[in-house]
Amino acid sequence: MKVTILWVDDEIDILRPHIIFLEQKGYSMLTINNGHDALDIVRSNDLDLVFLDENMPGLSGLETLAKIKDIKPSLPVVMITKSEEENIMDQAIGSKIADYLIKPVKPNQVLLSIKKNVHNRQLVSDKTSADYRSEFGNITQQIGSARSFNHWVDIYRKLVMWNTELSDLNDPGLAQILEYQKNEANNEFTKYIKNNYLTWFDSVSKDKPMVSPNLFRSKVLPAIDSGQKVLFVLIDNFRFDQWKAIEPIISTTWRVESENIYSAILPTATQYARNSIFAGLMPLEIQKLYPELWVFDEEDEGKNLHEEELLSKQLQRLGKNYKWYYEKSNTLKTGQRIVDNLKEILKKDLTVLVYNFVDILSHARTEMEMMRELASDEAAYLSITKSWFIHSELWALLKEAASQNVKLIITSDHGTIRVQNPIKVVGDKATSTNLRYKLGRNLNYNPKEVFEIRKPEEAHLPKANVSSSYIFAYNSDFMAYPNNFNYYVKYYKNTFQHGGISMEEMLIPFIELKPINH
Repeated sequence: MKVTILWVDDEIDILRPHIIFLEQKGYSMLTINNGHDALDIVRSNDLDLVFLDENMPGLSGLETLAKIKDIKPSLPVVMITKSEEENIMDQAIGSKIADYLIKPVKPNQVLLSIKKNVHNRQLVSDKTSADYRSEFGNITQQIGSARSFNHWVDIYRKLVMWNTELSDLNDPGLAQILEYQKNEANNEFTKYIKNNYLTWFDSVSKDKPMVSPNLFRSKVLPAIDSGQKVLFVLIDNFRFDQWKAIEPIISTTWRVESENIYSAILPTATQYARNSIFAGLMPLEIQKLYPELWVFDEEDEGKNLHEEELLSKQLQRLGKNYKWYYEKSNTLKTGQRIVDNLKEILKKDLTVLVYNFVDILSHARTEMEMMRELASDEAAYLSITKSWFIHSELWALLKEAASQNVKLIITSDHGTIRVQNPIKVVGDKATSTNLRYKLGRNLNYNPKEVFEIRKPEEAHLPKANVSSSYIFAYNSDFMAYPNNFNYYVKYYKNTFQHGGISMEEMLIPFIELKPINH
């Protein structure tokens, strides 16, 4: 498609050699010698760029610039001026010029400005596409040779990075290639988990990642013991790519000290993973030590009502006499109350805040047609998360907290994955209802399609019945009962679920930050 450029200058005839030069380069050139006529051309033509003289009689360049921005705010304007006076350039830059050139301009300067302001996106797109195509083979090789948890963390980081880089290009072909590679990686990752997960609880294992019950003991409490006040923020259902989406926003007030990835335990569900974080124990040990605080899947009681008590018991067991504060924010009102009292709250040694918005978003997307349309794919899901964060009480709180000398930790209990492929599972009435894992006595399934743990105690998981076992879905699979199979498949396909085995659910961000001004 031909690029159309408007050049506005009261001495346009003198610039005729420049115009001819650009026309020979293939550009469609429109020329005019005053601001008033330039505005008519802007209104009636599809333009890609405007070169605008700053010093014109009648309607000045700066006045013309302001009116152009009123008509077409996104149209790039390059100011051309004889003057390098600071106040003139401040006005022009404040009016959002794309670039400026000092007279007398040279043809190559003009051409470079066009490439920078018109072709920049295409040049970036072409380079990004070429870089990913080149890297595709390297990532595929890494996937095939991955043997350790850290190998999978490196692969996941790269895939998330390329997902971010390619999301702005709107190239369906590349998006499909990346999706294929993510699917390939998840297939191999699930094999790694199937072969290695139970060994993580063996004291002699060398490939043991940091897992849910280790977070406080290994990362949070040592910071407090060193004299730092810690603000610990857990965002439920928060994936590593969602962290990367909001990182540029947070980085305006907080500096990232470390960006780690730990592994959520199985099942990757709040009842298990989050309770394990706050208790500092695996679920089986929670159930044994504090049976009154453990709720089995088939029970009607809420599954995450005892986090504060579990954290209290962990601190008591470890002999930590900290002053600490806990709050869970499910509503705007709760979030505002935390913001209003933040300075007093942050005087504690440890402040723990739990935010459930992302989890609520994923459930709303399943249950509400409007939310399905708003978060129709991964890119839209990330965009909504970013938009929520920008306007959330959490961001208001973090900006306020940046004025205090505290260490900030942002993490989650588990992630989520968009499910695609139904697999059939049969169970009795007491079988858990989660689509990504099942706990039950009489489960009937294809063992090749799931990761089965027939002895839950080997994975430090409780069981409601002597014969209970767990099964976990792989990659983007989800479990459906044969009764009304087609209805449930249609209802749940392409929804975001958690509880099973995938990089998105298990590889969880653990981010340590400090205020920029401290």
